[in-house]
Amino acid sequence: MDPSGGFKVVASRRAAELGFLGLEEIEVEAPDGRRAMRIAVRHPGAVAVLPIVDGEVVLIRQYRAPIESLLREVPAGKLDVGGEPPEVTAAREREDEIGYRAGEVGLIADIWTTPGFSDERIRIYVAEDLTPVPMRPHGIEEEAAELVRVPIAEVADLLASDAVIDAKTLVALQWLVARER
Repeated sequence: MDPSGGFKVVASRRAAELGFLGLEEIEVEAPDGRRAMRIAVRHPGAVAVLPIVDGEVVLIRQYRAPIESLLREVPAGKLDVGGEPPEVTAAREREDEIGYRAGEVGLIADIWTTPGFSDERIRIYVAEDLTPVPMRPHGIEEEAAELVRVPIAEVADLLASDAVIDAKTLVALQWLVARER
């Protein structure tokens, strides 16, 4: 089966480079020959980690400028070191943001965050058997971030309370609730 459904990109033009993001105009042809222009945000990809320490999940409460709000999230970061495998990025981000090294790591999910306009892909890992290491926050948001520990037994209630609205964190926590059943 053709994963594109018969659609194809017939032309593209890089419209802008904005830091780590690119903006691309794409001309798409449908199976019936009709064409349409689309805009795509090009993203290097990211990783996220669900850290479990002593029967608790460790989240970060940090400010996110695009939505002008604090969010509770799993530790995460961009794939911004050329050639670095996602698992290595995940380990670096976990250590930098929450100060833990993992003995066991497993892939939970590999998701497209907003495929209607972006190619951002996040690989979400679970990290267990954690030992403390020094934190190395980067940037003003991480420096001001607060660690939030949630007992695993309370994760389902946390999800039901709408206190977590970040997509990658929702995926990770819902996976945990399903695993614990």
